[in-house]
Amino acid sequence: MHSIAHTARDVEGYVVNPEDWNERLALELAAEEGLELTEPYWPILHFMRDYWQEHKVAPDVRHVTRRLVEAYGYDKKAAKQWLFELFPYGYVKQACKIAGMHRPRAWSTG
Repeated sequence: MHSIAHTARDVEGYVVNPEDWNERLALELAAEEGLELTEPYWPILHFMRDYWQEHKVAPDVRHVTRRLVEAYGYDKKAAKQWLFELFPYGYVKQACKIAGMHRPRAWSTG
C-alpha cells in the first residue's frame, strides 16, 4: 500500500502515477492540505477515481457537480457550493490532488 513517502509526486505535490492512489495516501495528502477526510469526502473521491479509471483523465468539476446533483438531490448551485466548502482551496488544488489525479491543465475549475 502506497504512502506519501513511497509515492512519486511532481513539484506541486500531485501524484505522478494515479495508479499509486489508495485511501491511505488520500488521508496523507489531505492532511498536507489541512483537511481531515470525513464521510462526506469519500463519495466524491471515489467518483473521481471511478471516472479516472474509465476515462484516464480527471473529471471536470462539472462532472463532479452533476454527480452530487444526481446522488444527493442538490440543485446545481448548492452542489457546487458544497464541493467548495469541502475543498476550500479549490477543486483542482485540493480535490484533484487528494484523489491522486495529475494536475489538470486548461479546463473549468469552477
